Amino acid sequence: MQIQPYLFYNGNCEEAIDFYAAAIGAKALFKMRFKEAPPDAGRPMPPELGDKIMHATIEVGDAQFMVSDGGCMSPIKKFEGFGVSLTASDHATAERFFNALSEGAQVTMPFQKTFWSPGFGMLTDKFGVPWMVSAPHGDMPAT
Repeated sequence: MQIQPYLFYNGNCEEAIDFYAAAIGAKALFKMRFKEAPPDAGRPMPPELGDKIMHATIEVGDAQFMVSDGGCMSPIKKFEGFGVSLTASDHATAERFFNALSEGAQVTMPFQKTFWSPGFGMLTDKFGVPWMVSAPHGDMPAT
């Protein structure tokens, strides 16, 4: 069994996929656009949605999550009530990921040593997704 988050970007999913690829090495395993779906006479698709992402599966390390532009017709909804937790392989990688995700973000806790981690930080990225980035416990950086 797997549980995977499914994030809806309401029109800027392609930008988010590209950003996560550059920031944390995410890879799109599958990507389908709305124009690739079979036509439905009962629910015609507005032409401006054709190139938007209907569904994509993204891989980061050994984890996957799914993303979509959703219907792109409703008001933008905020991501609330969750956070994406990313634990990197080592302290330096965690700090690099945090710094990359910080581009255009609201940093809510700078990346720093805590009592539970040698490096931990929180931010809300430029798409509104909350992230918690951690270095693995016991991976103390050289001083």
